[in-house]
Amino acid sequence: QVQLVESGGGLVQAGGSLRLSCAASGSISRLNVMGYYRQAPGKERELVATITLRAGNTNYADSLKGRFTISRDNAKNTISLQMNSLKPEDTGVYYCNAQTFWLNNYWGQGTQVTVSS
Repeated sequence: QVQLVESGGGLVQAGGSLRLSCAASGSISRLNVMGYYRQAPGKERELVATITLRAGNTNYADSLKGRFTISRDNAKNTISLQMNSLKPEDTGVYYCNAQTFWLNNYWGQGTQVTVSS
């Protein structure tokens, strides 16, 4: 089992920045990829960014490239998402995800990000 604890998020004005973090515990050695997904009100959950834990390869939603940066700290079993130049359409619940080599998925509790115009 893998447990994910998220931190960060909150309310920010458009153009501002926020940083999210997600700490993993439990069967860490089974994990291959971690990342963030988000869900806006009335919309489906969508990919934000992922990072492979060993090589550090990243993948971003096309619309977020250049504004969001995902990183990892393997010593702390933590990933972070730096979000800059935030827009009201970035508002939503952000979920941390961890996927094992066998494609099992684990989710964090979600953290609210609200960007005011």
